[in-house]
Amino acid sequence: MLRRDLLFGGAALLGAAGLARLGSATAPPEAQDLVIQRAAYRLRAQDTLGMVSLSPDAPPPVLYGRQGQEMRFTVRNTLDDYTAMHWHGLRIANAMDGVPYLTQMPIGPGEGFAYAYTPPDAGTYWYHPHCMTMEQMAHGLTGVMVIAEAEDPGFDSEEVINLRDFRLDAADAFLPAYTARGAARGGTMGNLQTANWRQGPVYDHGAGSLVRLRVVNTDTTRIYKLYLDGGTARIIAWDGHPVRVVLPVPRAGAPLLLAPGQRVDLAVAMPAEEGRQIALMADLPGQPPRLMAGLRSVGSGSRRDLAELKPLPRNPVAQPDLERAELHEFVFGWTPEGDAPNDGFCGTLGYTFWSINRTPWAGDAAKDVGPLAVLERGKTHVLRLRNESPNQHPIHLHGLAFVPIASNRRSLPPLWTDTMLLLKDEVIDIALVADNPGDWAFHCHVIEHQKTGLTGFLRVT
Repeated sequence: MLRRDLLFGGAALLGAAGLARLGSATAPPEAQDLVIQRAAYRLRAQDTLGMVSLSPDAPPPVLYGRQGQEMRFTVRNTLDDYTAMHWHGLRIANAMDGVPYLTQMPIGPGEGFAYAYTPPDAGTYWYHPHCMTMEQMAHGLTGVMVIAEAEDPGFDSEEVINLRDFRLDAADAFLPAYTARGAARGGTMGNLQTANWRQGPVYDHGAGSLVRLRVVNTDTTRIYKLYLDGGTARIIAWDGHPVRVVLPVPRAGAPLLLAPGQRVDLAVAMPAEEGRQIALMADLPGQPPRLMAGLRSVGSGSRRDLAELKPLPRNPVAQPDLERAELHEFVFGWTPEGDAPNDGFCGTLGYTFWSINRTPWAGDAAKDVGPLAVLERGKTHVLRLRNESPNQHPIHLHGLAFVPIASNRRSLPPLWTDTMLLLKDEVIDIALVADNPGDWAFHCHVIEHQKTGLTGFLRVT
């Protein structure tokens, strides 16, 4: 269904909904039920009510799959609001991408939607709603996806760290998820930083063992400056894809920037001495360094070496042919403040501050909104991303993987990704092969920026 076909009202709503939603039909037995629901959880001193998760009293779980094997999920909505689930970073069929009005109808209260896809790539990914996005994500609905390699890479264990901010008052109740001031600038920061919904958790792993540490920033706003304190480590994957260059391990004084939507995998050699820890630390503005999560050595065992690990196998991403590439330019910046009427079921912040190519997004269900660019299928394209604002923007492209090839401000390693952090006044050229047909969302992953104009879509014919 094309975007124009998803605009609905009256009888058209019932007809279109019947094509995409689960009514009396049942999912295949192997489908996993994901029930979006209200939750309560003790983030600090007492339970915080009004959270959103896939269980009533726990964070969204890590979802596991295997490269090349089909996955099936039935997402069921028990909220009063509409929703839809996006699988961030997965190069899957457009109809399964979970973007309301672009690839599917929103999932209404009491309804469900069956997702089925086969991930072509191994790596670390994540999932979150793409309808009522700010309200549901800020209240907790962000989870990690692990797609295992076809062959075991040889680690003894792994740890998944889901980094999240929350905005709470003194009684541990939610503050408003956003402010107009924040939306017009760098975003509204939370005041409680968590890893897996906990403050500074420490996880036990065998002394001398090799651990795969998967770190995911699923926050709505915060760009983390992360580093490791202690231990020996190596970066092995970035945004799901194996790295083929030597990257510096982030240390105090030289942290790694991890923006909303981005992921990093590290191979970590645990200390051989029981009780010693490796700390994942964050530099936060105006605060001393903070422990986000720790890995603690327990027991005794042989000391393994990172050199024992083979490089992760490449994902099957098509290599760009830069000599035959077509150039497309995109300008990300401010726009005169204006009203953003709610034209659908997926919410609005009520105003626009941001734009792509100096035109703010007209709304999820707005009529006569075409693609920002049309990419010929199978051809190499270079996208020039120009940031004309003083704020940083993690630009995310659905359904495709790309590689940076040039920046006017820094030297960028050739890391395959789906989310590119644009610095102040930065211009970055990225290259991709348009090999996945469909209409693909293209937006800033600071959700307040996305919901106030900095979004659109690209069409692969």
